[in-house]
Amino acid sequence: MSHEHYAARPHPEFVVLEIGEDLGALIVHTGADMHGVEVEISPAGEDRQRTHKQVLERFAGGRSTHTLVFDQLPSGRYTLWADDQPKIRDVAVRAGEIAECHWPSEGRAAA
Repeated sequence: MSHEHYAARPHPEFVVLEIGEDLGALIVHTGADMHGVEVEISPAGEDRQRTHKQVLERFAGGRSTHTLVFDQLPSGRYTLWADDQPKIRDVAVRAGEIAECHWPSEGRAAA
């Protein structure tokens, strides 16, 4: 299944997070305008060491939300990227916990 088709459908399934003694997770809340956009994450100060996820439409509490879910993150601080531009810096993730943040309201960076 291509990435485009994967992001296009709603995702009602539960998300299983791998967190624990050494690992945490980050949930990033976005607007619907970010649906399908690929966002990268890197450890703070290591801008070239990136992984990525797509913004997906999920359902929580009976309503639609658009989120990114990054798990298996070592405790530390992170930078979030879109269109090769840093959008959010210094997001703290703690081992054994789920951190949350909100994407900037202007949406994705200009191409």
